[in-house]
Amino acid sequence: MSEWSPAPAEGYLPIEDHGLIGDGRGCALVGRDGAISFMCVPRFDAPPLFCSLLDRHLGGSFLLAPDRLRQSRQHYVEDTGVLVTDLHADTGVVEVTDAFLLEPGARLEEDAPAGRGELVRHARVTRGSVDLTVALRPRGGAQSERRAGGWELTCPRQSLKLYLSASRPLSGPQCTLPLNEGEDVWVALRWSERRAPHMSPSIDRRIKDTEGVWRRWSAHVVGDTPRADLVRRSAITLKLLDHVENGAIVAAPTSSLPEHIGGDRNWDYRYAWIRDAAYTVFALRRIGLPDEAGGFVHWALTAAQREGRLRVLYNVEGRPPPVEVIDDELGGYRNSSPVRWGNAAAEQVQHDVYGEILDCAFQWAATGGTLSDGLWHRLAGLAEQARTAWKTPDHGIWEVRTRGRPFTYSAAMCQVALDRAARLATRLDLPGDATTWAREARHLSGRIIGDAWDERMNSLTEHLGPGGGLDASLLALPLRRVLSADHPRMVATTRAVAERLGAGDGLLYRYLPQESPDGINQPEGAFLLCSFWLVDNLAGQGRVDEASQLFEKLCSYASPLGLFAEQIDPSDRSFLGNYPQALSHVGFLSSAVVLARTQRGIRPELSTHAWFR
Repeated sequence: MSEWSPAPAEGYLPIEDHGLIGDGRGCALVGRDGAISFMCVPRFDAPPLFCSLLDRHLGGSFLLAPDRLRQSRQHYVEDTGVLVTDLHADTGVVEVTDAFLLEPGARLEEDAPAGRGELVRHARVTRGSVDLTVALRPRGGAQSERRAGGWELTCPRQSLKLYLSASRPLSGPQCTLPLNEGEDVWVALRWSERRAPHMSPSIDRRIKDTEGVWRRWSAHVVGDTPRADLVRRSAITLKLLDHVENGAIVAAPTSSLPEHIGGDRNWDYRYAWIRDAAYTVFALRRIGLPDEAGGFVHWALTAAQREGRLRVLYNVEGRPPPVEVIDDELGGYRNSSPVRWGNAAAEQVQHDVYGEILDCAFQWAATGGTLSDGLWHRLAGLAEQARTAWKTPDHGIWEVRTRGRPFTYSAAMCQVALDRAARLATRLDLPGDATTWAREARHLSGRIIGDAWDERMNSLTEHLGPGGGLDASLLALPLRRVLSADHPRMVATTRAVAERLGAGDGLLYRYLPQESPDGINQPEGAFLLCSFWLVDNLAGQGRVDEASQLFEKLCSYASPLGLFAEQIDPSDRSFLGNYPQALSHVGFLSSAVVLARTQRGIRPELSTHAWFR
């Protein structure tokens, strides 16, 4: 058990001291102190019901904890999204089980909603006696009225009506319940119109049913990888970020958790990035979960068709996210303001989106997915756009807030779009100029090798032409089969990235802002995804022992619950950025699969699918 320690001087739990629960529509972060400090329902990108993680005074929370808390620990019920927090107080111990309830028998791989629109918190005293605090405080306040079986709360800020019920009478949404050893209480919070029966005797059964839904889904995860326990947990975490109704996958469940304490690199990640979602479905397919790829491809192309163009990111309905605004009321996590809602990157130009979707469609078809005539027509249109898009500046994978540049990664993903379109047309006898697409893909690979190379740095650089800085996104080129990992210029680039962008202990910065202006010009933490990319490159270069050692080091950066942050502060290993971060889990899964196959004697560049051979 980890000792309970006082919160930092600013009064906030560390980011890593939180677990994620959800139902494929909305989700919540549960702290090791028994408080739900961030929660968005009925969908991921809704105005937060609780966000004390961004302001402990004004953000609102849902506390279920004993008085005089001294120690705590958390764990997930194995292979599920159900979280257990053990809370040790002066007088006794309480076990709190938190779950977003799922319908009995639901199948998470289907697009039918599995959630009931209900959060259950079940507290049981395992030793001694406690005074259990129940404190439901939505952000912006709520009007509460007693109803049969509990309380009805109207939350004007969220335009949401809540129903609070419990197995014991509650004197109000904020009250104290004395409990002795062996006694328990469940508290249910509902936001759907459906009403659950008061004093239901089957609460344990409903939680067990929810566990069963998760276990049936996670049973499909392959088990022959290094750190199979973390692989299963990463798969479940990514599924918690998957909007089950349509295949959208949000980048993270939170907004404005800072990439540097005291800085203003604070962004809203509760939306579906084309890039992040494509990486996610690719990772899930590689560990035995292919169904999410088809849902994502249809969602992304439907969103693009609706507007007549392809955006960088969308809300979970496939529409433009809200305009980015600063919330002047909230002070930010550990006083790191500003807090932002919405994301201005939605208006940026990023050419990598063509390759992300074509690659995802390729993976989908390669594992038996069907491409209808209409779907293929739209995919072929994206390939045609990629033929010329790479020649014009864009804002790149890191979404710089400066003028556009001809980023190498963006050009590489246009190469991916052309290559995958050619392979699909050839393999499936689909209409389109496969010969031209393949020829131009080869030509673009050559331009990248030549135009992005800097003799002085002995490395590829961030953009085509002179003057580019070093960028860790170059490590992704072998992963997307633009260059082989053992190409001499890729080997040299890997060495340069590790040396010049290294932050110590296996960590890497994305780039150096003083050399690669991004419009922010502030420090940030080390970006965890980039280090997993380094693992894959080392393995592809035959440096398997080094890759395995780095992989194990990176696994130590997971939280006690097995969750990965976006960034790590190299000075103290604390978590930074929105959490848990889909891309970090994707990078981990990719490295686990690459190492598993390398250790079985399969060359990494041949391990994706026979369609590449």
